[in-house]
Amino acid sequence: MKITAIETYVCHARMRNWIFVKVLTDQPGLWGWGEATLEWHTRSVVGAIEDLSQLLIGEDPRRIEHLWQMMYRQHFWHGNGIVRGTAISGIDIALWDIAGKIHGVPTHELWGGRVRDYIRLYCHLGGGKMEDFYQTRPDDASRFGELAKQAVEDGFTAFKSMAVPETMPLEGLKPIHYAEACVSAMREAVGNDIDIMVDCHARPSPRMGMQFAKALEPYGLYFFEEPCWPESIEDIALIQRAVSTPIASGERLVTIHAFRELFEKRAVSVIQPDITHCGGLSEVRRIAAMAEAYRIAIAPHNPQGPVSTAASIEFGFATPGYIICESVHNDVPWRSDVVSEGFTVEKAGRIVRPNTRPGLGIEINEEEVKKHPFQQEVLQRTFYKDGSVGDW
Repeated sequence: MKITAIETYVCHARMRNWIFVKVLTDQPGLWGWGEATLEWHTRSVVGAIEDLSQLLIGEDPRRIEHLWQMMYRQHFWHGNGIVRGTAISGIDIALWDIAGKIHGVPTHELWGGRVRDYIRLYCHLGGGKMEDFYQTRPDDASRFGELAKQAVEDGFTAFKSMAVPETMPLEGLKPIHYAEACVSAMREAVGNDIDIMVDCHARPSPRMGMQFAKALEPYGLYFFEEPCWPESIEDIALIQRAVSTPIASGERLVTIHAFRELFEKRAVSVIQPDITHCGGLSEVRRIAAMAEAYRIAIAPHNPQGPVSTAASIEFGFATPGYIICESVHNDVPWRSDVVSEGFTVEKAGRIVRPNTRPGLGIEINEEEVKKHPFQQEVLQRTFYKDGSVGDW
């Protein structure tokens, strides 16, 4: 059995261009789907996949680990950067889809079978609608409350918000009070039985991140995400030690080597590897094994397209430390037209029942994808009041 081609299909979904990866074989009807979506880097990722394909054409798709090692280590430059790491991830996911199809079982069965009966999903405020999640004003606490109620009405028992505003390296009380008001409004709107997450998007400096974490501690957040840059792992660790709130990070980290320091410094309670960036299903399973040794929970980063979701769910059904899966359902109205899925989602509680089809259980509608060709993603840029560059 040999790989005969690796194709990419770009599908514009407003804020992102989904990059679907199709690995074809010389066996009629046997191929695998992966995803390598990376906002604002679409052309570079597509090019990186083309470069990597030169290593893989003619190779046996069943030798997944062997091919992963080739993609990561050969041609001198290691695959620990975000562009090449994303390209590797997309191909690796497709190879695992092929493996499940060869054996006629869902991919999670290849990793020892199910460890749970269902997976809980959480949503973004607005269900993934860009304007609701990213552009709700930080001083509009009532709007945060309204969106929180909507998430619960849509069946979710957990949701994530961007309640921490963009801040300069040091500011006064105003942004702290904004964040408190927004989280207070959400908690009042949904009560104590619903889990609330707050994503800082690594906007704050370490000092501001500490202030936000302490201010929001009384509201019982499920987790507090990226309170400062992931490059500042020691500062993340200091914040985690200062509050009882579980701190989460890891969506921007590529390969197990980047996560190792996060574990060694006991910096977080929750890791958020992105399967489409960190090295694919092969690498995320190694990361999860290390997390298990430290008893750290796993909640994968997953705001991308439907193949990313399918891969995250397959991973979750075979991973003990996995607690919840990020999801978007309202980013584009035609999302479900692009894919058929083998798993089912129950609206009450937004829980996922296992995929029963071989591989990832999904198939991409290539004709539907063609209706949404590449467009430049909507730019998201931040400047502070004095004109200096900020973190979006």
